[in-house]
Formats: sequence, structure tokens, C-alpha cells
Amino acid sequence: MKDISWLTAQPIAHRGYHDMNHKIWENTLSAFSRAVENGYAIECDVQYSADSVPVIFHDDDMERLCGIKGDVRAKTAGELALMAVGGTADKVPSLGQLLRQVKGRVPIIVELKGRKGDDDGFADAVVDTLEDYKGPVALMSFDHWLLKDLKALDPPRPIGLTAEGSNPDTFFVHEEAMQLGLDFISYFYGHLPNSFITTQRTLGRPVITWTVRNGEATFAHADQMTFEGFDPKEGSAA
Repeated sequence: MKDISWLTAQPIAHRGYHDMNHKIWENTLSAFSRAVENGYAIECDVQYSADSVPVIFHDDDMERLCGIKGDVRAKTAGELALMAVGGTADKVPSLGQLLRQVKGRVPIIVELKGRKGDDDGFADAVVDTLEDYKGPVALMSFDHWLLKDLKALDPPRPIGLTAEGSNPDTFFVHEEAMQLGLDFISYFYGHLPNSFITTQRTLGRPVITWTVRNGEATFAHADQMTFEGFDPKEGSAA
């Protein structure tokens, strides 16, 4: 099993250490810089641009973050690099830009935002972008087809399942995904504890939670938290 103790060594800033999109917006270089300055790991969302570049953006539609209607995947990385996020000076960054900014100073957890039937080459593009990066990076997704693609590429990075749910039917689906040989799990804190996560922790798989907003007790049922809206060092609003 890979040594991924770094994954749970420090709190993980959800979409970077933003301020709930007041002045510092989610998934921007400013939010990532603030996370590095405060010693927090970074979680980010990656989409697949029209020219096959992994770009950092959560939503499928661009209206909430950029004020325009339209599919983020219909834009090239160059077009997205000109689009302001939240009306700020920050533009939509690529995964490569994030790596060049962080330079291994804190861990990065990359969530691939899949779209079934439209993900050909997505996993390959992410793995290729990471090929020469020396810092700690983990990859994860809700989407089982992307997890299969990532495992088939066998990158030297831990791969995890992003998941939620509190009923046995859901656990069965999650267990199928874990049979791919995944290394960790990112689970919704509001659905803990449950038998699926208890079993996975017994098997030695690290569990991180999403998304903790006011210092709820992650550590009774998981190994680390993905947080937003407060400073874990102080328990106060971020």
C-alpha cells in the first residue's frame, strides 16, 4: 500500500482557502495561494476543456462563477483564462497553473468532475499534466468510469472515491468502486458514521470528510476534514 500519510496530515481547504466567495473566490489562484500561506492542503475540482486541457472549475454551467450562461466544456483553456471569476481579477486557471504556483509546498487533492460519454482522454490529460510534478497529489472522483480510467493508467498517485449516502444500497455501489483497488475515500460528513466507512477504515484506508463548515467533529469517524468557511486553527469564520 502506498504511504499516503501526507493526505491526512493537515486540514484540506475545499476549493482552496476562499472566503465563501466574498472577495476570494473558490477554485482560484488567490484561494490556492491563501491555502499555501496558511499551511493547508488544497482540494480542487477539474473539468475538461474543449481543447482537452484540465481546467479548475466546479460547475458544468458558467453562470454562477463567471456570470455567463454556457457549458464550461465548450470553452478552450485559453478562452477560460480570460474569464473573470466572481468579477474579481482571478481568471479560470488550468491544473498546470495550480501546480506551477504550489510547487509541492502543500498537498493537492484533485477531484475529476466527470460527464459520462464525454470523458474520453480526460483521465489521460490529468495524469499527463501531473507527470513531472514532484509534490504530493491525490486524485479522486464520484464517477466510477473515471476511477477505472485512472486505475488503468496506473499513475504514481493515490486514487480515491468521492462519495456520500447512508443506506445499504448505496454502500454496495461504493464497495464495487473500492474493488478497483482505490487508496482512500472522501465522504460527506453528514452521512457518518456508517458501516461502509467503518469497514474501510478497519481495512486501513484513510477517510477524509467533505465539506465541514463549522468545525464539526470529523475525527470521531474519519482521519481528516475538507473544510470551508472557517479557520481550523482558530475555529472562527475564515
